[in-house]
Amino acid sequence: MVSTTASLPPEPAALRQHVFELLEQIPDPEIPVVSIRELGILRDVLLDGETVEVVITPTYSGCPAMQAIEEDVLAALRAAGITQARVRTVLSPAWSTDWITPEAREKLRSYGIAPPAPRSAEENRSGGVKVEFFRPQQIDFGRQSAPPACPQCGSRHTELLSQFGSTSCKALYRCLDCREPFDYFKPY
Repeated sequence: MVSTTASLPPEPAALRQHVFELLEQIPDPEIPVVSIRELGILRDVLLDGETVEVVITPTYSGCPAMQAIEEDVLAALRAAGITQARVRTVLSPAWSTDWITPEAREKLRSYGIAPPAPRSAEENRSGGVKVEFFRPQQIDFGRQSAPPACPQCGSRHTELLSQFGSTSCKALYRCLDCREPFDYFKPY
């Protein structure tokens, strides 16, 4: 049941906005400098009678952080007096790195993770992103024509070390100028 305390907005649109604002504060468990909204995991907030439903999409279908995100969402809602709530995970449409906000891309860079390049206007029209995983020195993700820039020094003189970085949604690179290793958030 949605609490009727004075701190919660009584109107559905205001309650929905309030819930979005609450969830803006929930950090991604694997990358705590960005919120689940900034990363594009938070898809929607729906009201079903007295129940608040939060819709989330994982960055990839096997993402181990989704259980923690669901628990964090429900805890934040309970703390705000929203006692009737559920979280629904949707896989379609699949999450895309295009859903990462510009602010989150800068936060990722500052944190030491190279963010993916946004999809071009032509790729958005065609809907297709070609992914090739078998190049030993560079991955062509269909929109990253140059190697990712080092988040430490900005150099594009970088090399792929591993298809997988600290998590499956990232690749491990090394800067050949400053010699620092870094994660690159793979574009999807």
